[in-house]
Order: sequence, then C-alpha cells, then structure tokens
Amino acid sequence: MSASQTFTLVHAAPHQAQECYGLIEAGRAFQRAQGFVQWTDNYPQLIDIEHDIAAKRGYVLVNEAGDVAGYICIDFDGEPAYDTIHAGRWRLDAPSAVLHRMAMSPHFRGQGLADVLLTACGSVCVREGVPYIRADTCPENTRMQHVFERNGFVRCGLVTLRCADKIAYDKILEA
Repeated sequence: MSASQTFTLVHAAPHQAQECYGLIEAGRAFQRAQGFVQWTDNYPQLIDIEHDIAAKRGYVLVNEAGDVAGYICIDFDGEPAYDTIHAGRWRLDAPSAVLHRMAMSPHFRGQGLADVLLTACGSVCVREGVPYIRADTCPENTRMQHVFERNGFVRCGLVTLRCADKIAYDKILEA
C-alpha cells in the first residue's frame, strides 16, 4: 500500500456481489494453498454474499479509484452459534457486532490492509453504537488468528459453527 493511498469501508452495492464473491473464492483457494479448509465448496456461496448486501451487512474496502481491496460482513443481529461458548467465555454479556466472511483481494494481499479493514469495522461498530465485536476462525487458520490478535482481539474459547469448532474472539472498543 502506498503511503498516499486511502481506503474506505463502505456498504457493498448489489452490482458488486459477484466481485465480492470472487474475493471469497480467491480466499478459499488461498486457504487450501495454506493447507486447510475453512470455507468449503458449500459455504460461503454467492447467495450468502447477496443476502449480506441486501441486508446492508456486506461491506467493501475500496481505494480512491473504487478498486475493491476487501470484503466483510458486519452483522449487528448476532450469531446464534455464539450463544454457547465452551472452553472459555465471552468477556462481555452485551450486544455485539459479528464479523463473518472476511476476504482480501489477491491484488492487495500482503499490504497490511487486513488491519485497515478491521480498524474500519471498529469505527462502523462504534458509529452504530455497538462497541463490542465478536468473530471466529478455524484452528488451522493461523494467519487469521495472528491478524485478529495483532488488532486487539482476544481469544475467548470455542464456538461450534457448521459442525466444527472455531476459535472465538472478541474485541471491546472505545466508545
């Protein structure tokens, strides 16, 4: 990322669904190249991204030229699977935003933009009056664990999603 380049997190538009799904597919391939499968052939699918966007939960990280560098779902309705956490506990019993389906464009990978994206997610959450974020990743996804931890997320335990245990993280934001 050049020092002069600015990135902004904005709601994804319906016409961007296919491009956002392309980031998911690239992320799926990247995971497999790293030797693990978090995103299966069945999940996530284009329909998941279309639903995110229609519900105003889908966001894109864009530069000044409008190039999409990343995609994420910020869900303010919670995640039912997070109601049960084992091998630990959430740090707060409070409304939270839940992050899902974070994917970076291969063209922007390795530029520190995951940090920019997560910081921007925090700003969106504070602006929406929800200064608490929860997220998860699979135990094999050590890169994502590092990204979360580098950005102030704390391991809280395990949650079960789509029949598999995931490492649960949370972050308490400054309101």
